[in-house]
Amino acid sequence: MPRSRDETLAILRGRRVARLPVFSGLPSLTASGLQSVGVRYSESHTDAAKMAAAAASTYELFGFESAVVPFDLCVEAEALGCGVDFQTDVEIFLAPVVDKPLATFDGNLPENAARAGRIPLVADAIRRLKAGVGREIAIGAWVPGPFTLAWQLFGADGWLGALQDADRAARMLESLADFLARVAGHYRDAGADFITVHEMGGSPQVTGPGRFHGLVQPALRRLLSAMESPTVLSVCGDTNAIVRDLAACGADALNVDHRNDLARTRRLLGPRAVLLGNFDPVGVLSQGTPERVAETVAAITRAGASAIWSGCDLYPEIPDENMRALIASANLPK
Repeated sequence: MPRSRDETLAILRGRRVARLPVFSGLPSLTASGLQSVGVRYSESHTDAAKMAAAAASTYELFGFESAVVPFDLCVEAEALGCGVDFQTDVEIFLAPVVDKPLATFDGNLPENAARAGRIPLVADAIRRLKAGVGREIAIGAWVPGPFTLAWQLFGADGWLGALQDADRAARMLESLADFLARVAGHYRDAGADFITVHEMGGSPQVTGPGRFHGLVQPALRRLLSAMESPTVLSVCGDTNAIVRDLAACGADALNVDHRNDLARTRRLLGPRAVLLGNFDPVGVLSQGTPERVAETVAAITRAGASAIWSGCDLYPEIPDENMRALIASANLPK
């Protein structure tokens, strides 16, 4: 697939290509890929070599057209002082979780915070990927959106309490947006071809439209305006009512999940928007059949997607035949 990287980046820059690549800017691991490189899922978060090997395995085994790190939502929260449980005592695919949120946060961050914790480890994994499969496919990295990061920092109850003072919450989100922009810059310096902002906790399905417009959207605009192109904004949940607002956040491309009416979103945003999506990674890819995977890809193609993306992270327990059906059905001329 010698043209894959060039075609992927061309799409993210708003150019048309002759086919619909299948790639992602979110974690994209498979159990078979991890087994093929001898890496346990729980080990892939804390070792740069294993992180890179795991990320590359989805391409090497199935032809998935990107390699993306990191694999968990806790990297930035850990760098800012939270404790993390890496779930090393279980064999199933349980992602790391924040088990010690912050008690207080005044919005002021030390300048070196964006190089703390595992952020240098992720950058090292990016460099390894760039020197390896990065010659053939696009290398991606991702950061949480500011609202999602705040949720991680304080826990659900703590952050919901902080939201009662909207002005203070807005200042916190501005500070976190600036921090995340610096993290994204380090990842780009390490060799990432594109960065995705994954604002899963700030979805309007979670926050409601009023809080989205008042808090989430301004912070996303601040973050994305400070990042180097190409950028992708990924928002989970039912986003049908606010697709124009998402597009107005300033990312080069928009990824939506399977709850979004992709054909309607294409009509609203017009033919030039870079629209990515939107198969269900669990219900279709992990639990469906190869036939259903192919039907879903065909429907996404008809709806006007610029490329085939997962609506959220892949859940690694994916039948091999489903991954092969995904790649085969997506990798056809339009």
